[in-house]
Amino acid sequence: MLRSLPSELLKSLRLTIVYALVTGLAYPLLVTGIAQALFPSQANGSLVTRNGQVVGSSLIGQQFISDKYFHGRPSATVDPNTGKPLPYAANNSGGSNLAPSNKALIKRVSGDVASIKASDPGVPSSGVPVDLVTTDFSGVDPDISEAAALTQVERVAQVRGLDPARVRALVEAHVDGRVLWIFGEPHVNVLSLNMALDAGAAG
Repeated sequence: MLRSLPSELLKSLRLTIVYALVTGLAYPLLVTGIAQALFPSQANGSLVTRNGQVVGSSLIGQQFISDKYFHGRPSATVDPNTGKPLPYAANNSGGSNLAPSNKALIKRVSGDVASIKASDPGVPSSGVPVDLVTTDFSGVDPDISEAAALTQVERVAQVRGLDPARVRALVEAHVDGRVLWIFGEPHVNVLSLNMALDAGAAG
């Protein structure tokens, strides 16, 4: 057995090198090449540009505070260095993990509902859409439901001095359907919608 040890070690070394080359170099290069060829935008982060300048990603939400913009879902992400709230921190993605019975969550959601009802005259009789007051599991959701976007039409139109009908039409034009017509729900990308507003698409 001891006599065969050098040859066994050599075989092990060869196998290690082969597997390292195949799984650590060849396979990643192949997958990256296919992704770049077939899905270049997605492979490079689905970056959104304006005038040649990167302004964000269609996959990562941003915080819009001004009333002239459509607002996205609340974000529960925190600064990984300080632990303090830092909305849409893509480097520390995660939800709040608070149970529905958590008093802090109930207080925060109730406050958000009251705030939206006070600022948005377009709140439907059924109430504030749930995605405007709840966070998602990632904390960086870039989309809101069609109902959530329509809820904000009156406010945005009023602040910008626009025709509400044209703002509503802009929202409808930015509604993306289900993935493969099956998965998820119709949704609106907040960054894309706000960029269209700034570009004067609603007048």
